[in-house]
Amino acid sequence: MLEVLRNTQEIRLARARLRETARSGIDGPLRRWLKRRGLARGPLVGDDLKSWDVERSLAFIAERLPKDAPILDLGAYGSEVPVSLARMGYSAVHGVDLNPAVRDMPMADRVRYAVGDFMRTPYADRSFDAVTATSVIEHGYDAPRLFAEMARLLRPGGFFIASFDYWPEKIDTGDTRFFDLSWLIFSWTEVQTLLQTAAGHGLVPAGPLAHAAQDRPIQCAGFDYTFGWLVLQREG
Repeated sequence: MLEVLRNTQEIRLARARLRETARSGIDGPLRRWLKRRGLARGPLVGDDLKSWDVERSLAFIAERLPKDAPILDLGAYGSEVPVSLARMGYSAVHGVDLNPAVRDMPMADRVRYAVGDFMRTPYADRSFDAVTATSVIEHGYDAPRLFAEMARLLRPGGFFIASFDYWPEKIDTGDTRFFDLSWLIFSWTEVQTLLQTAAGHGLVPAGPLAHAAQDRPIQCAGFDYTFGWLVLQREG
C-alpha cells in the first residue's frame, strides 16, 4: 500500500479528523510556547505538517489492530504517534530513539520508551504487531539493515507503517544533512528498489501502490516535495 500527499488541503483536513476523533496528540500553542521558553518540561510533540501521515497511520491501526496489540514507534522523540496511540487506549505501545530525552516524552507512564538505534533494537524477535516510522527512514537510510530488523521485530501478518519525503522524479539533496545523517527524498525508482529489498526480507505491500504526485506542499532546506505513506506486511 502506497499513498501520496496531494496538497496542503489534505494536511488541514487530516488534522481536523484527528481532533474530531480525539486522536490528536500534538502540543497545543500554549504548551509549545511554554516548552520553547523552558517553562514546561519535555520535548515538543508533533508537527502540523505531519498531520496527513499521522492520521493515516493511526486510522490504519485503529481499523486493524486490537487495543492490546504491541506497537513500536521508531524515532519516537517528539513523535505524536505513541502519544496518540496511548490516548486511544492502546496498552502495549513502545517508542525507541537515540535521543536520551525520549524518556521525557508525554505519557511515559503508558508508553515504554527506550534509548537505542532503531536498526538494532533491544526487543525480542517477533515482538510487535505493528512498527511505525513517521518521516524517519529517509535519514541515514540503510535498506538492508532497516528491513532485516523490521522482519525480525514483526510477527507474521504484522505491519510496517512508514511515511517519508517523496517526489516521483529524483531530487538530489547533495550533502544536506539532518540530525548529522544523510537525507534522501525518495523517488519512485528508489521506492521500487525499497520494495524489492523489503520483499527479500518477507515484507510485501499491504495494498495497491499509488505513486503519482500532484503538488509539492512541503518545503525544506530549499527543496519542494511531498510525502509518501507506505504499509508493508510481514509474510509467514
